[in-house]
Amino acid sequence: MATSAASTATATPATATTASPAPALRPLPVRPRRVLIGTDTYPPDVNGAAYFTHRLATGLAARGNEVHVICASDGGPARTEHADGVTVHRLRSAPLLVHPTMRISLPTRLDRLLDAIAPDVVHVQGHFVVGRAAIAAARRGGVPVVATNHFMPDNLFQFAHIPGPLRERAGALAWRDFNRVFSRADRITTPTPIAAGLLDRKGFASPVEPISCGIDLARFHPRAEPRRWAREAFGLPDRDTVLFVGRLDEEKRLDELIRAMPYVLNGNDAQLALVGTGGQRETLERLARRIGVGDHVSFLGFVPDGMLPQAYAAADVFAMPGVAELQSIATLEAMATGLPVVAADAMALPHLVRPGENGWLFAPGDVRELGRHLTALLGSPGQRTVMGAASRAIALTHDHRTSLARFEEIYREVAR
Repeated sequence: MATSAASTATATPATATTASPAPALRPLPVRPRRVLIGTDTYPPDVNGAAYFTHRLATGLAARGNEVHVICASDGGPARTEHADGVTVHRLRSAPLLVHPTMRISLPTRLDRLLDAIAPDVVHVQGHFVVGRAAIAAARRGGVPVVATNHFMPDNLFQFAHIPGPLRERAGALAWRDFNRVFSRADRITTPTPIAAGLLDRKGFASPVEPISCGIDLARFHPRAEPRRWAREAFGLPDRDTVLFVGRLDEEKRLDELIRAMPYVLNGNDAQLALVGTGGQRETLERLARRIGVGDHVSFLGFVPDGMLPQAYAAADVFAMPGVAELQSIATLEAMATGLPVVAADAMALPHLVRPGENGWLFAPGDVRELGRHLTALLGSPGQRTVMGAASRAIALTHDHRTSLARFEEIYREVAR
């Protein structure tokens, strides 16, 4: 990612804000840097923020840092575990009633845990329960704070079932709460320049640095073996394949992708493969059957991380109809694998998809346009090859090692 906009963009200009005073920062000792990551979502949760945070933690540990993660437990009681070089402190939690799988942790003050870990820097991944508690404890203890935003109100509204007319007001309140919590951090980052601009437009006063989530380019790359081999591993017929990877939830707009399939099938013997789990699966299955494309839509469910490269290798085109993507790690992985992309013209996706170069953008909700772009790509192997190579070239600017190195630089800077 050495040449990416995400790593070289200038921080968004902003007006200074007044944060609550904190004790003087402690100097770094002569030993491996000790990083405490605070997050409300972490594996086994399946979402982009959890995936990124796990890669951040394990990547920093592999580079010689001592890494601790504070997150919700996945079963109730608090416990500490060690995995992949990372110490994970799971807080007592309870089910989140508005979400089918996520849990909410129950920290009050994290001062005792922070004192026991004695981190050199705290890096939070959100402003919810764990993030705000970690920031508050760090401020009281004189520990510098880095904060990365993965938040969009749309990520919440689909689960909270807030009526449409109230969403604008609820969104304004959510952004106000975000601004209040994150304004206490020493440094703020977000995955893309578009996401940084969004924070500026929502009234966030502090400078924001875009840093790509990054991907493992050694794992995700074009493969030489025939696609039919990869399809066989997932029980897919050997036909042209459109792939989606992600949560099967409302914000991903997968109903639009399924509704586009009749247009695609009008000129191609093709199929849609959906990788992931989520609350919308049964609804989407019923939709596919109702409009007569059920035999051409496969729900592959959860695919282990180790098999994701093979899932991308089974596809000819990647589709991302979501409208609340602050970056979209899945889209980046597909691009690194050498796939052309058809994506919604929304949020950060235009940062990745360059129309006519590595894929096409469609207006959210326009299933005819979505179907037209998919049909054109499936009918032109030569164009897919050219656009797939362009996708790979763009993805090369998002090497996760570059992102890790930049975060380490920030940790050094805020601890001085």
